[in-house]
Amino acid sequence: DPSIAPLKIFDLSTQDRYNDPGRPISTTTLTGERILLQDKDWIYLAGSGSSPKGDFPFLDRMNVKSLKKERLFHCGDASYETFVDFFGKSRKQIITRYESKTEPPNYYLYTLKNKKRKAFTDFKDPAPQMTGMKKQLVKYNREDGIPLSGTLYLPPDYKEGERLPLVVWAYPREYSDPKIAGQIRGSAHRFTFFRGTSQLFYVTQGYAVLDGAQMPVVGDPKTMNDTFIEQIVAAAKAAIDKLDSMGIIDPKRVGVGGHSYGAFMTANLLAHCDLFASGVARSGAYNRTLTPFGFQSERRTVWEAPEIYFKVSPFLHAHKINEPILLIHGEADNNSGTFPIQSRRLYHAVKGHGATARLVMLPNESHGYRAKESVLHVLAEMIEWFDTYVKNRKLD
Repeated sequence: DPSIAPLKIFDLSTQDRYNDPGRPISTTTLTGERILLQDKDWIYLAGSGSSPKGDFPFLDRMNVKSLKKERLFHCGDASYETFVDFFGKSRKQIITRYESKTEPPNYYLYTLKNKKRKAFTDFKDPAPQMTGMKKQLVKYNREDGIPLSGTLYLPPDYKEGERLPLVVWAYPREYSDPKIAGQIRGSAHRFTFFRGTSQLFYVTQGYAVLDGAQMPVVGDPKTMNDTFIEQIVAAAKAAIDKLDSMGIIDPKRVGVGGHSYGAFMTANLLAHCDLFASGVARSGAYNRTLTPFGFQSERRTVWEAPEIYFKVSPFLHAHKINEPILLIHGEADNNSGTFPIQSRRLYHAVKGHGATARLVMLPNESHGYRAKESVLHVLAEMIEWFDTYVKNRKLD
């Protein structure tokens, strides 16, 4: 009805996962248009259901007149189950995707009234020998009080009290609100796949892996990168201290790694702290003067804030990188901020100052690595590098 004035229904931050009302469910008309799925006065919302305990996906329906909401489906506590689509026009049954730590994802017919499910598919565990891998959500606080978390993976044969070499794998994210920065992301109840060049392959070699270790950069969007270095170092220290206090890792045998902006983070951590024995940086950018009109959420240009571009560019602090660093890059990387010259120049700078570095350039690969030969080569390089400089690190 065009005579009705628009009504604001939701008003919240797009980064606020805990209060996310969900995405409206849509349908396709006979003419190919996407429109909201609506039953009289009701529309449907599906969301990740993020909470301090992790993600628990849900399906709601909402009355567009009263704005009253009803929960139709909510994932259980010991699994990860998401709404896929409705089954039939009655809206009494839905199709879900169900998985757990030990069960691979499969599709089910779920009856909303009695909460019973019937399997549509029967996909098997592609790597049953790894089913016993231990996985848990670890929570800890940064020194400024911001709560952080990461998913910890341990080998199937891990024995309590054993201190393992650790790999911290992360990707920094920017936030303006510290309350949102510490929100839990993901679920510890999801099935773990070993795909491509995943850092989780380190678990098969006897490492503990803290995956998705939160590295929030919090502050005013105009100036948050002024303290980028201090914030990622504090987050890294908090993660290592937590796992050390749990008696799981050897704090002197810790490696750090990341891809793209995570590689940028890795090089900066090696340059500005001594928490790590070595690093693996894939497809990164290291000289921010080569991205002069901004990067990630940085709004200032290099001409407006030259001191910040200098501060956060590991290339310009290459003389401080005294831990071994493995640089990997696709020769055909066309991502605007991570041209291959970035890795080549950092490699020469680190080597020029007498430190240990290795550069691996992958023919015909772009920002991600796809060819079987490239994937296997990257995994071999990553594992051999950390085996040499982390697991079997020679301590004075």
